[in-house]
Amino acid sequence: FLISHLWVFVVPAWVPTYVKSNSETDYWKARAKETEARNARLHRDLNALKTTREDDVNMEDVKVNLTHRIPSAGCAKSNSLPKCEVIHIAIVAAGHNASREVASQLIKSILFYRQNPLHFHFISDSAGRIILGNLFRTWRLPGVNRTLYSADPVMEAVSWVPNRHYSGVYGLMKLVLPTVLPKDIMKVIVLDTDVTFASDIAELWMLFKNMKETKAAIGLVENQSDWYLGKIWKNHKPWPAIERGFNTGVMLLDLERMRSMHWSQLWRLVAEKELMTMFSTQLADQDIINSVVREYPSMRYELSCAFNVQLSDHTRSELCYTDDVSDIKIVHWNSPKKTKVHTRHVEYFRNLYLSFQQFDGHLLRRELIGCGNPEKGLQEDTSLSLDDKCYDFRHEAIMTRRTHLFYLPYEYKPTDSPDITLIAQLSVDRLQMIEPLYKHWDGPISLGLYMSDAEAQQFLKYALSSDVISHRRNVGIHIVFKEGDFYPVNYLRNVALGQVRTRFVFLSDIDFLPMYGLYDYLKKVVSMMDMHKKALIVPAFETLRYRLSFPKAKSQVLNMLDQGLLYTF
Repeated sequence: FLISHLWVFVVPAWVPTYVKSNSETDYWKARAKETEARNARLHRDLNALKTTREDDVNMEDVKVNLTHRIPSAGCAKSNSLPKCEVIHIAIVAAGHNASREVASQLIKSILFYRQNPLHFHFISDSAGRIILGNLFRTWRLPGVNRTLYSADPVMEAVSWVPNRHYSGVYGLMKLVLPTVLPKDIMKVIVLDTDVTFASDIAELWMLFKNMKETKAAIGLVENQSDWYLGKIWKNHKPWPAIERGFNTGVMLLDLERMRSMHWSQLWRLVAEKELMTMFSTQLADQDIINSVVREYPSMRYELSCAFNVQLSDHTRSELCYTDDVSDIKIVHWNSPKKTKVHTRHVEYFRNLYLSFQQFDGHLLRRELIGCGNPEKGLQEDTSLSLDDKCYDFRHEAIMTRRTHLFYLPYEYKPTDSPDITLIAQLSVDRLQMIEPLYKHWDGPISLGLYMSDAEAQQFLKYALSSDVISHRRNVGIHIVFKEGDFYPVNYLRNVALGQVRTRFVFLSDIDFLPMYGLYDYLKKVVSMMDMHKKALIVPAFETLRYRLSFPKAKSQVLNMLDQGLLYTF
């Protein structure tokens, strides 16, 4: 045992009961009713405001020429796509926040409407590859494949371009997709992380047929602001573009044609020329692509504005759809304010965005009949018998649960001395214990949280509003999404353990609070002892009082024991 002046406290909290219904019939009826309610809520949110009519826009007052309004040329000539044709999607998603944005709403919105197999191509940093790779592995989506590409080799090809956009060097990486993606991929849809789909992505994919006829290489939507007209502010000098320019948040790339045009040399030559007078890009890859298509206009194919409704600070997107939002295909939150931007129909768009954020991702595991199932993990384990009275328990033991690692930004800096990570797991009803735990333990922490999609969004709001939580970078928050009927305590603990980057761990329940300074003391102890095949046990005490002055010395602990304020655990 560790010397007796070290301790942890057990803080009382209500403990939820995880018990199955005695009646299997009642249980499945309840689950079916719950699923129907979720779907009904989502469809209600998606269709809200579609019948709402607002004041008409006076087209004479706003002198702007948005070509390709709904409906327009830029729409596929054929409404059919072979049901098993694979749609390739490329996304640059680097870092914890971008990966969370992609996982929480972009991918869900695509999956909700899709009818075809999908192949996602992610260019990511090391954090993004860990998060997205594990998410797709544990999600087990039928008919969905993913390939992760390291952003490191791509850096050299674009880092020479000065970029003032908040996306940094990653905002330039779409320029090198024809080089990065395998040669056998001939075409790809390119998306920013901040877009939300309101239709089947196959509608966008089918526009490649139109592009092939025109021999264009890049499909784009016109920019829906006056940025490239130089009218945003006084003395504003944008990069050269064709009239209003084009937005690169949604693009169709004919990779085969771009490679034949020597795209990698083409964009570099144009960028070098413009940088002699512009000195840096303002909108990252968008500036360079606009300059290229201005010099080579035949390589562009203009898409309908419905495929990229842009909600920037100076947007004129309402002139694309006027009052009818039902024909909108893709919403693009291309303002640093994201969903807090003020536009005419922002409530409709925000409802769409939030609906997907809170939608149960497990309901998107829809199999595509007749197209095969590349994700083997979804198949039922035939070794289990439904007649087995312990079937539910055995099935829980082999389940792979959808898991989002490092839900919040994480950065661990190794120390010279042996380090210790505190391990704990919790559900949403224990969130109040996180802030005190942060205050009592200065070292690295790894937490497994068991939550629904909606609860994860509630936790995110709570964490971002908390100075204690939002400023810590040595805490790994790992969300295991709710599935099944039992609380998977061992699964949660193993997820937290699997992401530890220190030699030692301190296992604890979430309602234990370590004494102040325990982290530093334990680090000294493990550095002085031979810890081979040894475990240190820290004495614990419990209390029934919520408002208790935390003792700072052994004498105070003994005094509180005598008074009956504390009990040995």
